[in-house]
Amino acid sequence: MIVKLLLSLFVICISPFVFDNSYAQITSGGFGNSPFERDFGDVKFLDAYFGTIDEKFEIDAGDRNVPFTVVMANVGTQDITGIRGQLSLPLGFSASDGPGFIIHADADSNSLAGENFYLTFFVDIGNGVQIQQYPGTVKVDYSRLRESGVRTAFEDFDFKITGESVINVRALDPFLTSLQKNHVIIEISNDGTAPISSVNIALQNTQSERASTTQSITNVENVVILSTDWEIGEIDPNSKKLVELEIYVPESLKGDTLRAPIEITYFDAHGEQQSLSRIADFYVKGLIDLSIYNVDVIELSDTQMVIGEIINEGNEDGLFGFVTVEPRGDSNILPNTQFIDEIEIDAPVPFNIPIEFDGEPEYGEHDITITVRYKDGIRDEIFLPYDATIFVNESSDNDEDSFDSTMIIIPIILIIAAAIYMIRRRKKVAIKTN
Repeated sequence: MIVKLLLSLFVICISPFVFDNSYAQITSGGFGNSPFERDFGDVKFLDAYFGTIDEKFEIDAGDRNVPFTVVMANVGTQDITGIRGQLSLPLGFSASDGPGFIIHADADSNSLAGENFYLTFFVDIGNGVQIQQYPGTVKVDYSRLRESGVRTAFEDFDFKITGESVINVRALDPFLTSLQKNHVIIEISNDGTAPISSVNIALQNTQSERASTTQSITNVENVVILSTDWEIGEIDPNSKKLVELEIYVPESLKGDTLRAPIEITYFDAHGEQQSLSRIADFYVKGLIDLSIYNVDVIELSDTQMVIGEIINEGNEDGLFGFVTVEPRGDSNILPNTQFIDEIEIDAPVPFNIPIEFDGEPEYGEHDITITVRYKDGIRDEIFLPYDATIFVNESSDNDEDSFDSTMIIIPIILIIAAAIYMIRRRKKVAIKTN
C-alpha cells in the first residue's frame, strides 16, 4: 500500500514536466525551442539600401552625399510620431556633413499602425571602400500617440556596395551606303563596375511601330531593318556585347544622318529592372558602283595603247580618279597611270594608256591588271581591280619604209624636173641670141 502511494506521488510530481515538453508553449523571448525568435515591439526593420523611397541607386567608391534609405514598419497597435533615426556604419562611411558628424535623419510624418515609414540619411563613401557587403546599425527614437516618453529601437542589418554600371552604345562602322543592304554592328558596352543582366535591346520608331505612333521621332522609319529586337543576356563590368543587323537605305537619305533610337532594358545590381535610351548615329553616303568594259589595244600615232571605258551605275560621282595598268605573270609591260578626274554617273569615262616595255618589246598576249583608284564622298580611297588579257601587235616596218622612200623620191623628182626646165630654158635663150 505504501509502495502504491509513493508511486502515485512520483507520477503526479513529474507530470508537469512531461506535458510542458509535449506542447508548443510560448516562453519569454520566443516560441519555445523554435529557431525563429520573436521580440515584441512597435517597429520592425524591413530594408536598407542606397537610394530614395522610390528608387535604389548603384553607387561606387568615392561617391559623395548619397541618400541611404532605411525602411521600417510600424507593427504596433498605435500610431507613432517624432520618429528620428541615427545610423552607424563601418569605417569608410561618414556623414555628408563631414567626418565626425552623426549620420541622422527624421521621418517626414507620423506612421500609422501597420504602415511603413522611411528614414533617409546622406552618406559619403570613402575612396577605399570595396564592392562587397557591409554591416550597419540603425537607432530609431519615436513616441506613441497619447503616450508620454520616448521609445528606442535598435536594428542590425547588412547593406551592399554594388558598383555602378555605365552603358554606352556605338556603331563600329558609322557609315551606311544608300541603294544597297548594309551589314551593321552595334556595340553595347558596360564601362562601369557593376554587372547588368537580362539585357534586351530594342530599336525604336521603325516601320513596324509607325502605325502606333502619331509623329515620327527620327528618320529611321524610312529604312528597312530585318530585325529590331535582341536578347543579349549579361554584360559584366568592362565588357561588351555586339548586335548585328541588316539595313537597306533608300536613295532619298543620301547625305543625311540616320539617327536610330535604341531602348535598353536590364536588371541592375540591386535586381531592379531599369530602362534607358541611347541613339546610334549613322551617316548615309552615296553609292559609287563602277564597272570596266571594252578593254582593247589600238595603235595611235605609231604608239599602241590600252583603251577602255569606266561606267558608274551608282548615285554619286567618284572623285580624283586614276587608272593604272600593271603587268601580271610573265608580261614585261611597264606600269603606267593616267589621271581621269571625276567618274560621273551619267556617261562612260574613257581611258587610254600607252604601252611601254621593260626591255625588248614582246608581242602577242599579255596578262594585265587595270586598277581604278578614286575617292568617295567622305574622301575614303577605294581601289577597283580588273584583270584582262590584251594582244600587242608587231608594228609593220614595210609601211614605214615605203612612206619614207616616197617622201624622199618626190622632192628629188621635183628638183630634177626643175633642173631640166632651167637647162632647156637657157638653151632656148642662147639659140635666140645667136
